[in-house]
Parts: sequence; structure tokens; C-alpha cells
Amino acid sequence: MKKSPSKKSGKKPDSASALIDARIEELGGWRGEMLAQLRAVIKDADPDVIEEWKWAIPVWSHDGIICTGESYKKVVKTTFAKGAQLKDPAGLFNSSLGGNVRRAIDFQEGEKLNKKALKALIKAAVAMNKSAARA
Repeated sequence: MKKSPSKKSGKKPDSASALIDARIEELGGWRGEMLAQLRAVIKDADPDVIEEWKWAIPVWSHDGIICTGESYKKVVKTTFAKGAQLKDPAGLFNSSLGGNVRRAIDFQEGEKLNKKALKALIKAAVAMNKSAARA
């Protein structure tokens, strides 16, 4: 298992965004490209998103966690913190389907990102977080 970017150089980057940049660069290849694409869609869907680095992975939040960006040998996974409560008309969720809270999407090499459907999920997750924050 590769070390997290903050430990690789011995120096800790200044921000979560810098750590995410480092993870994308460290992964390289299709996994780095997929993580970069996921990040771009998330930021496009919610320009006010906050990038964080928790549990040695990228985390995107807005009034609570929206999703994470995990990388494994054969998949890049984005896990939605409250995915079980989100409508998924495009059927993007294909992992962690048995739980009552989270849902995830596993992306494999060569798979094309359904940006429109992913943006809709992100916007729905932000709306859910906002409504919970007001309650």
C-alpha cells in the first residue's frame, strides 16, 4: 500500500487541496485521471464545496460530508455519506448497497463517467446536507 501524499515527501502540504493534487499525481494513469475527473465534476456541481483530507483520502463537504474519493488497485470509488437516502434514477450506485446510510460508485479502468447523473447526485447530496443543517 502506498503511503499518503503527506508522508511521501516527509513534508506536509499546506492544504487539503494540495494533498488531493498530490494523490492524483501519485496515482497517475487511469486512476489519477478518474479521481481528477470526479473532483472536477464535484466542484462544477457545487462551486462552494470544501475540500478536506480525512482518513488519508479526499473528502468533499458542504454542510456535512458529500462524498469521498478512494483509490484501490482496480477501482476508484466515490462513497456518498448519505447515499442510501438519495434518489439515483441513473443507477450509478453499484457498491455498498447493503447498508442503511452510505452508497458508493466503483469506477473501473476504461469506464466513462456519466457527468450529468453524477452532478445530479452531488447536488441532491448538498441539498440534503443543507436541509439537515437548517433543521
